[in-house]
Amino acid sequence: MCGFISIFGPAGADAIHDVLNGLLAIQHRGQDAAGVVAFKDRFQAKKGLGLVREVFQDKHLQRLRGPLAVGHVRYPTVGLGEDTDVQPFWLDYPVGTAMAHNGNVTNFHELKRTYFGQRNIHLGSNCDLEVVLYVFADALMRRAADPITVGDVETAVHEVFTRVKGAYSVVGITSQGLYAFRDPYGIKPIIFGRKATPAGAWYAVASESVVLDVAGYEVVRNLRAGEMLWIGEDHVPHFVQVGDRPHRPCIFEFIYFARPDTFLDGTSVYEARMELGRRLGRAFRRTGLSADVVIPVPESARTAAQTMAEELGLPCREGFVKNRYVGRTFIMPNDKARRDSIRAKLNPIRAEFEGKDVIVLDDSIVRGNTSRQMVKIARQMGARKVYLASYSPPLMYPCLYGIDMSTKREFVARGRTSEQIAAELGADSVLYQTIDEMVDAVRTAGNRELEFCKACFEGLYPTGDVTEQMLKDIELDRIAATEG
Repeated sequence: MCGFISIFGPAGADAIHDVLNGLLAIQHRGQDAAGVVAFKDRFQAKKGLGLVREVFQDKHLQRLRGPLAVGHVRYPTVGLGEDTDVQPFWLDYPVGTAMAHNGNVTNFHELKRTYFGQRNIHLGSNCDLEVVLYVFADALMRRAADPITVGDVETAVHEVFTRVKGAYSVVGITSQGLYAFRDPYGIKPIIFGRKATPAGAWYAVASESVVLDVAGYEVVRNLRAGEMLWIGEDHVPHFVQVGDRPHRPCIFEFIYFARPDTFLDGTSVYEARMELGRRLGRAFRRTGLSADVVIPVPESARTAAQTMAEELGLPCREGFVKNRYVGRTFIMPNDKARRDSIRAKLNPIRAEFEGKDVIVLDDSIVRGNTSRQMVKIARQMGARKVYLASYSPPLMYPCLYGIDMSTKREFVARGRTSEQIAAELGADSVLYQTIDEMVDAVRTAGNRELEFCKACFEGLYPTGDVTEQMLKDIELDRIAATEG
């Protein structure tokens, strides 16, 4: 899971400041690397491993000039997370274009063996964006003449949809304008915004609505599944529906990845998490267990913990203090890094645990590293009983669409009952949300018509093209990354 923003400002403007403000707003989506490519007469780039504030300095802002720019923050789901994998990518020839994406190309390895192998094209990275860029640019190169038209971009996007499988929202720029498109199933989010200034209109496309809010843009709308956008030299947005598949946005965005102040596909992430907490509170009551306090694992679980506690008539307390200078453990590149950072990241407040029966609430339980540590800490602080709760269902299946859950061996819930999971994690009991309650809770927060991708919970992949070879390729890729 990554984050991006692309901007097209008026002639003579510089987009870099809005791009960097936007990237800071979505730093939570990727802490592995950051990059920006801008265009004024030619492409200029600055990319590097690390956080936005670590990669960019004032001197880079002087170089990254022009009204067209695209920025990206990354954590790796394909490749080893090396500096050659840092987005955005760009080509000066045969057609000038820069591109960034959020998602995962499921047939990346197959394309390397066939489409690129047959053309004797050697990719310069292990990042799957590179295949999207080459397919798109190859089709755009075959246009009849300049300037680039909306029809030219439509042809290029159609070629991507035909050859590139998986889930991907894409933004990019050429020397003549800005483009964006959302995969045929709309699994990954992408939102379009605008702001008016005396100098003219500014346009932006980003991963989350909060990015546009922070940069001062009005949210216009989400791109639909399979839809593209082109803003050319006329500075007029052109939308074209290229794909025709059913919309299946990722439900895990609402569980964990998106900021609570974001709206995705017409649905408030904050309202969704509040409703998820209420429903889990009712589920806990039905167990017949009793507790003294609800304690969230910072930070995504805070919203749901408040409403779970309200539903149960219990206090909600900050039992863990988070060190904000340690990254999100879920998106760290390997298990060792996650384990080493958990205890440094969260420190307990003894008074909230000592002599109490506590509910420790998290957004999800994936590998169990964090949960096991939380239980251990709670007991060290004197808790009588420790009940683990997750406001999402048990994660059981690999995500092939851009979340770092690509190997079957990673899931603590796989092949275990709730009682066995509790024993494995050292808890007195474990409570999960059901899939039906999760889906209904998110719908209640906004768009009741949404159907979601829930593959990581139920093993049904909406693209319908997942093969055993894809599963093997992606699993081997992630094993190499985590053990490297």
